[in-house]
Amino acid sequence: MQGIALKLRQHAGWPAETDVEKYADWVVILPFEARRGVRFPSADLLYQRRARLGRKEPDTEPFITELPNENGTRVAFASIKPRLGQFELLTLARKLVAVPVRNKAEKFAVAVAGFPARECERIAEAVIAAAYAAAAQMPSFKSKGDDKPRLRAVELFGVRAPHGFGRTAAEAEGNAIARQLSLLPSNMLTPADYLKAIRRIARENHWKLEFHDMKSLAHMKAGAFLAVAQGSPTADAGIVRLRYQPRGGGQRGAAKVALVGKGICFDTGGVNLKTARTMYNMHQDMQGSAVALGTLLALTKLNYRHPAEAWLALAMNHIGPKSYKPNDVIAACDGTTIEVIDTDAEGRMVLADTLALASRGKPGLIIDFATLTGACVHALGRAYSGIFTNREDLVPRLVRNGRTSGERVWPFPMDADYDEALRSDIADVKQCSTESGTDQILAARFLQRFVKNDVPWVHIDLSAARSKNGLAHIPTETTGFGVRYAVSLLLDGLADS
Repeated sequence: MQGIALKLRQHAGWPAETDVEKYADWVVILPFEARRGVRFPSADLLYQRRARLGRKEPDTEPFITELPNENGTRVAFASIKPRLGQFELLTLARKLVAVPVRNKAEKFAVAVAGFPARECERIAEAVIAAAYAAAAQMPSFKSKGDDKPRLRAVELFGVRAPHGFGRTAAEAEGNAIARQLSLLPSNMLTPADYLKAIRRIARENHWKLEFHDMKSLAHMKAGAFLAVAQGSPTADAGIVRLRYQPRGGGQRGAAKVALVGKGICFDTGGVNLKTARTMYNMHQDMQGSAVALGTLLALTKLNYRHPAEAWLALAMNHIGPKSYKPNDVIAACDGTTIEVIDTDAEGRMVLADTLALASRGKPGLIIDFATLTGACVHALGRAYSGIFTNREDLVPRLVRNGRTSGERVWPFPMDADYDEALRSDIADVKQCSTESGTDQILAARFLQRFVKNDVPWVHIDLSAARSKNGLAHIPTETTGFGVRYAVSLLLDGLADS
């Protein structure tokens, strides 16, 4: 996996005319109203040209023009109102940054002016986040290669933040890892390949790594995970545990955080075989594990003050003579017996044992990430992800964190009467129901059984893992949704809990 080779330089002052001519591409964001005090050399011209196009509302799309200077400087301009929602701001930033990227620029300059200082910084952060996301190199296997220039530098005028946007860079690195891994085809990212990549990342970041292979999991009686893995012709499945300790000991008495991820490297559906349309892109059914890994990476780069773990359930859901079947009854590692209903509901099976193992250590919080149900996509589309928790009092904070981070989530009910649909005549619980419409809720109710020791738990059903034209600041269809959300939640969203 490749890091993001993007340099950021900040300039507290406004650009002079000579600065404007120095850079071939600019992104400029100015106020929709109250033009006085705007310190950008060509501000009046930009406003005039925009007005001639009849733009009477704040911009949601860039206005692209060339300045009448010797170099014909290209400007992607937006005139906006302050306090624009974070998702809308990130979306606009992605569209603005796409202009110099489309022009094959290796660097561009940004000017943000005319807003209060804190708002200028927030707007600048959105553009920088979009620049990092655009600069991240994604896997490509084209025979002629990709020789187009890469975005390498951003010059920021009008804002000089003492933190240097280090958190934005860390989130971007974590998101890039999540997207890069998720885009690898399944013949290049088997569980064994995935484990090799994780080992390398763990060494680079000084994490402790344990791998519970199938033999170890059999000894631990992790039958839910093994039921899914047993159909694979190669016994390379297993559960990875990564452990991070903050430098300097971290915050005294800080509670451990556990990040859990579904890592199904390919999902055929098993005996309940998927159709061609629904099987396409199932190499990305491991994106939850990649998001958990990317979140741990971002927290490590930020020297997060709590110890943290990542538990990654790596397997394939193959079809074969040893595949598990509907009506099988298996036992998870906590002794819960499960009646199998649909082999295509394999994600909750591997997560059941993984959550049970992660919660044995009594972390202060578990967050799990999974591309778990089509029902969540049907309910929300691909612009939001679904969120569930065993702590109802957390729901307002979880939703608010989605608004402030720009990775939006929406809660679903978790009432106990939903369990009636999972009542089995021959086992402790059904894996799922044959009834349609609430599978995302039933999956969450199923998973909650395996969160032990009354550990606070948040489950994110990643319906926004893929979005056709990108999402918020992310320009690729594969979004890596969840890294920015989780970092924001852990650093800000739970600060008052």
